[in-house]
Amino acid sequence: MFTLPDLPYAYDALEPTMSAKTLHFHHDKHHATYVETLNTLLREAGQTPGSLEDVIRQNAGGGPGAKLFNNAAQAWNHAFFWKAMTPDGGKPSGDLDAAIRASFGGLAQLREIFVKEGVAHFGSGWAWLVAEGGKLSVKTMHDAQDTVTNPATTPLLVCDIWEHAYYLDYQNDRKGFLGAWFDALPNWDFAASQLAAANGRGDPWRYATPKALAKSA
Repeated sequence: MFTLPDLPYAYDALEPTMSAKTLHFHHDKHHATYVETLNTLLREAGQTPGSLEDVIRQNAGGGPGAKLFNNAAQAWNHAFFWKAMTPDGGKPSGDLDAAIRASFGGLAQLREIFVKEGVAHFGSGWAWLVAEGGKLSVKTMHDAQDTVTNPATTPLLVCDIWEHAYYLDYQNDRKGFLGAWFDALPNWDFAASQLAAANGRGDPWRYATPKALAKSA
């Protein structure tokens, strides 16, 4: 079944923007619970899917598959979130920088839109930077919603705006969290590789193959 991916950095690597305490709770408890619940639901349903993306697509739209969708999509979103961050800083360059300039006017304007959209989002969800139709845009999505169900959309970055992502460090200051996150943590190299995939150069990021299938392959 599906496994909880390791963080691609140490728990304290994102400090002071995101504390080790937050990462321990967020990754080891919240994310782990989504993966564990997903595997339980799949066992109960007698399903052995080939990919997490398949589970999300097949159970989107509510109805009997709502629990499977919610846990599968949240497992996927969190894994993408860890990849979308880095302690190494940096700025967008090359094609990504050009795309940001073309779509928003520059990095400062993207930051303003990203923070504004994330703050304005009512309730829990995710703030995404995506490539779609040859342009970049910022989208917020509710609860477990993600980009997997839309083949025309390729996610470049995401910030978790559920309260558990920031409350230990920022209390109710979502704006402060989003601004600090955007200034310090985006993995622009990862975003660039996702943009290249959106433009037909390489494959986009996917969740790890289920263990049983990986062993038999």
